[in-house]
Amino acid sequence: MLHERHKIIFLVEDNKADIRLIQEALKNSSVPHQVVTVRNGMDAMAYLHQEGEYADAVRPDLIVLDLNLPKKDGREVLAEIKADSNLKRIPVVVLTTSRNQDDIFQSYDLHVNCYITKSRNLSELFKIVRGIEDFWLSTVTLPSQ
Repeated sequence: MLHERHKIIFLVEDNKADIRLIQEALKNSSVPHQVVTVRNGMDAMAYLHQEGEYADAVRPDLIVLDLNLPKKDGREVLAEIKADSNLKRIPVVVLTTSRNQDDIFQSYDLHVNCYITKSRNLSELFKIVRGIEDFWLSTVTLPSQ
């Protein structure tokens, strides 16, 4: 019997509290997974391009991206991912506090796969993260490398 490898969730988030909450929400997942986290846009692109300290990085199955990041904005990261023929098929879920219509339109113009506004309510945030996990890692067929 073939064993499927762990799914790699690449979390690009600068807020330590949000990182902990997202990891906690995924802790009891039925899908074998690993959450890899970076806290700024520059490190996100270095990871995805396997540069420097990320030379051995594993290609993620799903990217969860905050828009408001230091060093390189999440919008720039999204644009670079979707413009790169080696990365553009990796699904990107924007998970952000921004409800700004311009951010929503721009993200979809850049071919984001889904845009979700973070809830300030803890149980709602857990529900959102578990929904992302259920849909993107259990329901859909993801492109393989």
